Parts: sequence; C-alpha cells; structure tokens
Amino acid sequence: MTASPTLHTTIVGGGIAGSALAIALAADGHRVTVIEKQSEWAFQSSGIFIYSNGLVALDPIGVLPEILAAGFVVEDGENLYLDHHGDPIVDVFYPAAEGGRIPPVIGIKRAEMHRVLATRMQALGVEVRLGTTVEAIDDTAAEHVKVHTSDGATINCDLVVGADGIRSRVRALLLGAIEPTYTGFGVWRSIHRRPADVVSKLLMMGVGKRFGVMPISHDTLYVYATSNEPGRPWYAPDTWHAQMRAKFDEFQGPARRYLEELSPATETLYTSVEEVRLPLPWHRGRVQLIGDAAHASTPFMGQGGAMALEDAVILAEMFRNRSAHAPLTDTLQAFGERRYPRCAFVQDVSRKVGEAGGLENDASCLVRNARMKAGAQADVDRFYAQMLGPF
Repeated sequence: MTASPTLHTTIVGGGIAGSALAIALAADGHRVTVIEKQSEWAFQSSGIFIYSNGLVALDPIGVLPEILAAGFVVEDGENLYLDHHGDPIVDVFYPAAEGGRIPPVIGIKRAEMHRVLATRMQALGVEVRLGTTVEAIDDTAAEHVKVHTSDGATINCDLVVGADGIRSRVRALLLGAIEPTYTGFGVWRSIHRRPADVVSKLLMMGVGKRFGVMPISHDTLYVYATSNEPGRPWYAPDTWHAQMRAKFDEFQGPARRYLEELSPATETLYTSVEEVRLPLPWHRGRVQLIGDAAHASTPFMGQGGAMALEDAVILAEMFRNRSAHAPLTDTLQAFGERRYPRCAFVQDVSRKVGEAGGLENDASCLVRNARMKAGAQADVDRFYAQMLGPF
C-alpha cells in the first residue's frame, strides 16, 4: 500500500473528541488546526467517569498514564447499588481490559482531563485558535476546503471535522437547523470533599430519580443525580444547590451528607438531558462530524466520552491506513458506517437504563430493584463483552 498522504485538518471544537483527534493526527505527522470558541481553556470541573473501553481508546494517543494519575482509579470496578433509603440492592463489578493492564473505571475532573489533553496537543505543536468560531465553510474548490472564521481569517485545509458538541455549528452549516431532542430528564452535578472510605462508585435508585457518587481525585468526589423533568423546566443557576437539595430530599443513607453540604458555595450544575441521533452520512464532502455533534447520548451508561474518544482514534487510524489514491470522501463514508451501529447501540442501552431509573411508582421500582439484584451483573457482563471487542 502506498503511504497515506499528509493532511491539513481543521478541527472545530477543543473538547474531548476534538482534542483527542488533534493528538492522534498530529502524532501521525498531520498538520492540525483547532478552532475553539472559548477565549481561554475553561472547561467545567465537574466530574466524568471513563470505563475500560474508553481508557483503551486513550492508550494509543499516549495520554493514558497521565489520565490515570490525574483521576481516581476504582481498581476492582465495584459499583454499589442501593435504594433511596440506603438499603443494598446489589454490588456490580465492571471489567478491566487487556488482562487487567487497563483498569475497569476511573473518575476524573473534566478540567483535569482537558489539562492532560491540552498539554499533549501543545507538545505535538497543534495550532490552537482560541476565542474563534466558524462563520462559513466552502467545500466547492477541488484542491481544498475554505473555513471562514469570526476573526476574518480564511483557513485552507484538506478536511474539516466538527467536534463542537451537541449544538454543533458545523452541523448547522452542513445540514441546517437540527435541534437536539429533549429526553424528559435532568441531570444535577456537584463537587464535594472525598471521605477516605469512599473508594467505589455508588448509585442509589429512587422513585423517578437516581443519585450517584464517584471519586474523581484523591480529595474530591462527584455527585451526579438524575430526575424526571417533564416540560423542560428552567432553574436559575443561583438556585441549583437549593433545587438539588429539595429535589432529592427523600434520599437517605450515603446521600444525606452530600445533600446537607449543598450551599451557595458548592460547585453545582444542572443540565437538561438531550440526544442527537443523526442518520448517516455524518459527512458532506470533506466535512465530517464526530462525537456529540453526530451522536450525543444520554448519560446513563457513562459512555459519551468513550464514544468521542473512540471516534477520534478510529478516524485517525483510517487516515493512517488510507491509500494515497483513495478519495478522502470514501474514508469518511466508511468511518460513519463503521461507527454508527456501535454508537446507536450505546444510545439505545443508555436510554433504556434511564427509563428504568425514571420509574415513578413504588411497585414498579420494587420490581426493578429485584430484577437488578438477579441480573445486573449479567447485564454488565454482556454490555462490556461487546464494548471491549474490536471497535
């Protein structure tokens, strides 16, 4: 096979998907420009957890050791399930990968994860243009794509990748107005000091609500809680801590201490849960969508970041293996066809898990909890048997 040609790729969006792709392409010798609308790196410092399949994707871009060091590793992959009274339902264990070399799950501050990715981009010489947005994309020329930016510049490149999230500007330029779909759920997040004895993931299942706890560093943990929010209510940011405390007030056991800690000084975040289920193709000409811009998922399986990382690794791999004579658009088409079934599978499973957590009567919740006790580990094993296969 003739060596694959070097590309100049403009990546719009410097989050997980965009940063990981920039690293993967730059490490292969490609020229990369990242356009990021923030005037400085200021990603929210709430938490994220990354299961073993996402950690596998971090390995080839050379940042896995730093990510593991910056986060909190749950060595045995334990997840404790309790009901909202604090009574045990079942303990589940997530699998490690590659014979235990890659741990089952870590929690990490989003800001810390981005710090690692940004440091790696800088080391590889990736050009980053902060405080910049895309105004127009012109893919009519045979020799290059023109990207017109908000600062009046024009970037001539071989490929544009929209990694700019659930409300992607690139997607809008390609396909017109496609609004994310509201799912009827809301998610609440807060950051707390980590007690020394909190070393595992915890999820409490209530009536129409879930309340989770995950260590994200040596001294901090992340609370993530979901609730049914019909009609898409709006909550003023300065009330989030009080709303969260009231919303989950019936939760006892481990949840109590964190609910009682909520105050105006607590870092608290509320977001509506939305999805993007974009049909193929995920590209038009030499403009490609990845990550949440193409397939934003609900958070109930904790796989959104992993899917973004996998997108980045696979797209870079396909460029690496591309013949010098193969049209770039053929590679983009093949990428979408390869990724779509896996991303749709994750979205479907995540939505079903969310619906189970949103059951709103006591009798249904008792049946759900009994089913979890009998089969939760088998469900996890089946899911990760697929997720840890080739992607």
